[in-house]
Amino acid sequence: MKNKEESFPDKFVVINERPVENVSLEVFYRPHTITLFLVSFASLIYFSFIRNEDNMDQNIWAGICCVVFFFIIVSILAFPNGPFTRPHPAVWRIVFGLSVLYLLCLLFLLFQNYKTVKYILVWLDPKLEHFHIDMDKEYGVNCSVITVEKIWDHLDAFALAHFLGWAFKAVLIRHYGICWAVSIMWEITEIMFAHLLPNFMECWWDALILDVLICNGLGIWLGLTICKRLEMRDYNWVGIKEIETTTGKIKRAVLQFTPSSWTHVRWLDPNCTYMRFLAICQLVMFWQLCELNTFFLKHIFEMPPTHPLVVWRLIFVGIIIAPSVRQYYMYVTDTECKRVGTQCWVYGAVMASEALLCIKNGKELFSQTQATNIIAWLFIQSVLSVLCVYGCYVWHKYVQVNNFTVINFSFFRIIYNKN
Repeated sequence: MKNKEESFPDKFVVINERPVENVSLEVFYRPHTITLFLVSFASLIYFSFIRNEDNMDQNIWAGICCVVFFFIIVSILAFPNGPFTRPHPAVWRIVFGLSVLYLLCLLFLLFQNYKTVKYILVWLDPKLEHFHIDMDKEYGVNCSVITVEKIWDHLDAFALAHFLGWAFKAVLIRHYGICWAVSIMWEITEIMFAHLLPNFMECWWDALILDVLICNGLGIWLGLTICKRLEMRDYNWVGIKEIETTTGKIKRAVLQFTPSSWTHVRWLDPNCTYMRFLAICQLVMFWQLCELNTFFLKHIFEMPPTHPLVVWRLIFVGIIIAPSVRQYYMYVTDTECKRVGTQCWVYGAVMASEALLCIKNGKELFSQTQATNIIAWLFIQSVLSVLCVYGCYVWHKYVQVNNFTVINFSFFRIIYNKN
């Protein structure tokens, strides 16, 4: 009983406060709290007393930047590392701190009306005052006319971003079946919400060929190919001090930005429980909500797709999803892990807050909602998520395991015949 109780804290440490192993340069991993305090407040005194305070907008910007800066400092000192330690635990403490700060901003905006939120966005970027979402280009026009030029026009920067995004998702999920389930179900989501979001109106060849097969399919293939390469890699790290050549030291410094190890992910196995099965179905459905938030936020608050707020939010969400998926995987697959990691919890709160912000401020948009579409979407999403995950389970249980057994039997038979 003692050993079992001692294993619980160890499991939680792995997902929430992973320690750094094989420290080579100790100066970067020692606490420097006093130095950090002196430098921070010296900078605060300099910038708060020396700067010109005649412009009110600049004063507000300076105050916001100062608050964010000190929140990051507190994050480095107090928040957990999360499941990753490369390139440095402080990086992931900052990511966690910024995700908490983003959650607090969303909660603040939830208590404002639409005009106030819009005023804040226009204050951040005055160009948004003259932009309206109906100024965007038309979608799904002349679908019967298929030419090489028309297809080539669709292979723009957004298609590249779509491809790279799916490669990143594949690296996070690391499972063909779950990736394809999310991909196909997203196309159904676009069809069901096309009456609310005009950019979901796509031609059949755009949705099936360009999106699903080319962007999604090649992205999933690339991401999982990268995962296989990383699984085969040898992770025997040598400290920088132990390397004699300058070239070797530089190479080791660059490799600090690569994973310290790579875990073979196994979402499903033949003996998985019903709770684990349902948790993976939830992951597939939550991914749909995460994607929907992006498009509804952009549409309701009227921002162009290339606006920096949209782009940086996507990048930031992608960063905080990485440790969140890892913590969710540990919670789902490890029976000794009794609670979800803090980064995963915070991202769940962020996702829910974004959805509430869209619902609260999109009353006019959602008044046009076709109830049958939403009910059908919820039903199809629930059924397909269960069927896709069950299909993956059957594949693991009856096909993959049997193939592995046949390969092992053939291998040992060859060894026996040689002897």
